[in-house]
Amino acid sequence: MPRFVVLLRGVNVGTGNRVPMAGFRALLEAQGYTEVRTLLNSGNAVFRDTGRSATAHATAIRSALAERMAVSVNVVVMSSSDFLAAVSENPIVPAVDQHSRFLVAFAQKAAAITALAALLPLVRAPERMRIGAHAAYLHCAGGILESRAASALLGKAGRAVTTRNWATTLRLAALVRGGDA
Repeated sequence: MPRFVVLLRGVNVGTGNRVPMAGFRALLEAQGYTEVRTLLNSGNAVFRDTGRSATAHATAIRSALAERMAVSVNVVVMSSSDFLAAVSENPIVPAVDQHSRFLVAFAQKAAAITALAALLPLVRAPERMRIGAHAAYLHCAGGILESRAASALLGKAGRAVTTRNWATTLRLAALVRGGDA
């Protein structure tokens, strides 16, 4: 049975869009998903299901969140193979002490990733940004709060995507592979 990754944008940040992970897990299980595992408190989960596409899963989860939790957020669902491809295609592998300064942007539609090329003029050395087939990658060497590109990515320019730092991305990859995060 195929495995999927679900990523919610902008939950449990500040006082808005609160989604308790136990409730999120229960919501996914109520949708019929199996082997549901959440990670951290920021809207990350891995599950198994058959018969639907990643886009259909995203639509169903978005609707269930709005209906059951009164939360309206961007939902990105990727097949395990697409998620792992995003991890392996990363052209900027950061040092371990830089994982929190390295953002990976995921989207439901490839066009949203391609559109992030508009942020490239905001990148200032020693920052680096690359656009891949499955994700976009931004290394904020001076810190995320100091980066104009990160500010735009996490703000309005990045509305169609959701980001995770490299440490979280690697922990999700471990869950996708069936291990522990």
